[in-house]
Amino acid sequence: MIALALWLTLAQAAPAARPTPAPPPPPPVVAPYEADMLRLAELLGALAYLRDLCDGGDGARFRERMAALIEADPRAAEAREQLAGAFNRGVESYRSSYRACTPNARATIDAYLTETARLAHDLGARYRGG
Repeated sequence: MIALALWLTLAQAAPAARPTPAPPPPPPVVAPYEADMLRLAELLGALAYLRDLCDGGDGARFRERMAALIEADPRAAEAREQLAGAFNRGVESYRSSYRACTPNARATIDAYLTETARLAHDLGARYRGG
């Protein structure tokens, strides 16, 4: 009887076994060039808008480059959608700010053309072995 009482006391005092929580899922694998690709896409979007706004008339050229970049991307559709989203953010950020070409818009074009050329060169050199 004492053994049964002791066992009941211990059974009540023992914490209930809890299932071990599942480990969190691993973080998504991000390509080492992801940030540069997203920045390049955003710049292409901004240039597509600003070049047409400032009478460059070649905004379609930047849209075509973006389409080629997305098509050449071997990653999953989700990654390509992120690139398209970055391009669209580039367009929209300037569409909401600029209704007419200004000296600042022209300076932005010049700076973005330089940055785009640098990013394209760096990405190509780094990942094509050139």
